[in-house]
Amino acid sequence: MKYYSTNNRAHVADLKTAVLKGLAPDKGLYMPEQIPVLPASFWDWLPGKSMGEIGFEVLKYYFCPDIPEDKFKAMVEDAFNFPVPVVKVGDNISSLELFHGPTLAFKDVGARFLARVMSYFADFGGRPINVLAATSGDTGSAVANGFLGVPNVYVHVLYPSGLVSEIQEKQFTTLGQNITAYEVDGVFDSCQRMVKDAFMDAELNKEKILTSANSINLARFLPQSVYYFHALAQIPRKDWEKTVISVPSGNFGDITAGLIAWKMGLPVGRFIAAVNANRVFTDFLETGVYKPMASVATIANAMDVGDPSNFARVSELFGGSNVEMKKLISSYSYTDDMIGEAIAEVKNKYGYVCDPHGAVGYAALRDSLKEGEIGIFLETAHPAKFLATVEKFTNDNVKIPERLQKFMTREKKSINIAADYNLLKTNIK
Repeated sequence: MKYYSTNNRAHVADLKTAVLKGLAPDKGLYMPEQIPVLPASFWDWLPGKSMGEIGFEVLKYYFCPDIPEDKFKAMVEDAFNFPVPVVKVGDNISSLELFHGPTLAFKDVGARFLARVMSYFADFGGRPINVLAATSGDTGSAVANGFLGVPNVYVHVLYPSGLVSEIQEKQFTTLGQNITAYEVDGVFDSCQRMVKDAFMDAELNKEKILTSANSINLARFLPQSVYYFHALAQIPRKDWEKTVISVPSGNFGDITAGLIAWKMGLPVGRFIAAVNANRVFTDFLETGVYKPMASVATIANAMDVGDPSNFARVSELFGGSNVEMKKLISSYSYTDDMIGEAIAEVKNKYGYVCDPHGAVGYAALRDSLKEGEIGIFLETAHPAKFLATVEKFTNDNVKIPERLQKFMTREKKSINIAADYNLLKTNIK
């Protein structure tokens, strides 16, 4: 499989180059040249299968034979070694719980997979690999913990000061070893811009090997497609085509992965891109004009993105047409007050506790499901990661898992910098 740039289809790279570079030289995102359609036998085989089993069958088209199948199978099973259950919430709404991994967030799926792929390719290098990641919360913890201790790989996590929860911050600022955290005086988009500047620095790229662990890296977002198949593996086959999947969306890597799954044949009814006050995609569907905005801080902070990188991939899948997108995707935007009301509603009505991002996904289903449809929303993080917010709206205590409690006792180690790329550059190995 080869991968082309969204800015120029003539620019093509092999898997190793696409993974290690992250971003194409022309600033485009890498996309697979072909998206295979899974055979009919796959759907007969799917029910009841594990994430690891499904992951190998789905992802081998993109990663093999560049990675030998036996090594790749072991890699996938090791990465996807935690449960991702569909949990019934209401009569026609369920939650896909993506928070049972090591850092209790959905990004464990992509980050653990990426770390193993990167480690495989690092064995062939010699020079150290520098992994750059901008985070609005959970990417930082998932990437840092996924790569912790990996030989010959150094991770640089940039995050906006004061705009991630204390628990999220502790998960990636207390690790040390090969992990460096930068507390940036700015917003998420400032951090993302600094990462992109690093990739566009010809001098730096000549001296160092740089790659991204954000969802701009194809080895981060492609594995996220697996849990869409895994969701269907857990529900009756008769319900597949009437299923609506609501995806809390920020940088749009998650819904891009779902759309890749759909292109591969995922037989669901439609998707919802559920967003907070950062509604650039909602506006695009309504107007046909893509107009990036300055990001707005919200209680669903992992979705505080005003210029989603993966919009380029979504656009590529639909030829840039909002008309074509609207046949499959709708989008709903929610303010902080509305998100808080949704958290309270789910707890009071069903006894289920959502984090703020899952609450956005739930609200979009509640507001749009039609008769005969069933909905699954992605519950992307454990509610304890947003303790103060969730307890405020549920008026109840949230139990903090032991894994999170351990992080809270550790000392924070981060470098405070202004939103200036040159300050990051001096720290890259």
